[in-house]
Amino acid sequence: HVQLVESGGGSVQAGGSLRLSCVFSGDTSDSNCMGWFRQVPGKEREGVAGIDSSRRASYADTVKGRFTISRYNAKNISYLQMDSLKPEDTAMFYCAADWGISNCLSGSWRPVDFDYWGQETQVTVS
Repeated sequence: HVQLVESGGGSVQAGGSLRLSCVFSGDTSDSNCMGWFRQVPGKEREGVAGIDSSRRASYADTVKGRFTISRYNAKNISYLQMDSLKPEDTAMFYCAADWGISNCLSGSWRPVDFDYWGQETQVTVS
């Protein structure tokens, strides 16, 4: 049974930074894709970053150059470092994991591609 536990959301002023964390347990195999998504009310959940087991990363155009995804396989943890935050980054953020995804570095992810999800964490930028 795989579990993902998120932490690190909060409120910050525009231009500030936050770091989200996602710890996964249950299947400690590191041959997975970790992803981060966000969602605002009335809109579809969108992928913002993905990282594969070799630590190669990909980003949505809206966050490229501002967000950094990383992972530490030995600790089963993924981070999303968010810098130069903008009010339009305000959203509920989710981490996700999948062991069979083929488009981890595509820059375009569908929620349906990921089998495992963390609980939501709110990020508010004012």
